[in-house]
Amino acid sequence: MEQKTNVMRLLEGAHLPYHFHYYDAPDGALSGIEVAQQLSQDPDHVFKTLVTTGASGKHYVFMIPVAEELSLKKAAAAAKEKSIVMLKSKDLLPLTGYVHGGCSPIGMKKAFPTFIDETAQLFDTILFSGGKIGTQVEMSPEVLQKIVPHLYADLTV
Repeated sequence: MEQKTNVMRLLEGAHLPYHFHYYDAPDGALSGIEVAQQLSQDPDHVFKTLVTTGASGKHYVFMIPVAEELSLKKAAAAAKEKSIVMLKSKDLLPLTGYVHGGCSPIGMKKAFPTFIDETAQLFDTILFSGGKIGTQVEMSPEVLQKIVPHLYADLTV
């Protein structure tokens, strides 16, 4: 029996439908493409959660397909910031409560403006981190909207 993550508890507490997937990651974080392969999923269907800092000092969350790269220019435009930079790995845990490779948009220490690549709308469900390395949540973007308000934008290079 796999243990419940905080993400699962939050989703169950909100009575939101989801599926959980577990994968083997004995040496820590895998690349998103490796996660998609382990779960026999199309990498376009599996999203990574990226945390950034805008020129204003505000933080933003971006979710994009695992095989893609975040366009910092498009991210800044979506967030209405002059510029955006990736959050340093060492700052991720203190800011979000999550480690690199296990960062979920659900259950961060505080809510940040969240943007999801517009391609998510092409799928009935998307997969993303379940809040711990070795876990993925699968749910519809519409259901995700109920627990993590988000906007869609063209975010990739």
